Amino acid sequence: MSLWNMLFGGSGGSGRIGGDEARALVKDEGAALIDVRSPAEFGGGHLPGARNIPVDEVARRIDEFPDDRPIVVYCRSGARSARAARLLREQGRTVHDLGPKSAW
Repeated sequence: MSLWNMLFGGSGGSGRIGGDEARALVKDEGAALIDVRSPAEFGGGHLPGARNIPVDEVARRIDEFPDDRPIVVYCRSGARSARAARLLREQGRTVHDLGPKSAW
């Protein structure tokens, strides 16, 4: 395993993914689509089928994330989704970081 994969992905999912890959994960593998922005941002518009779990609540709400299928996280710019992805990987989840919502 490369140092890059150990730091940013490894077997717990990949680093940043593109919209095509994210859509395929959701459609073909039943990945959970999680918006880690604030409830106000989520209320202002979100991706179809997304669930809102703000990044500051990820650790406390870890049991709400599936452990039997992939997870795709996103936010506004990519910073919060990267943080959420790291936290989820530390808990053994298979997670993929879409980054900004606009990448969809």
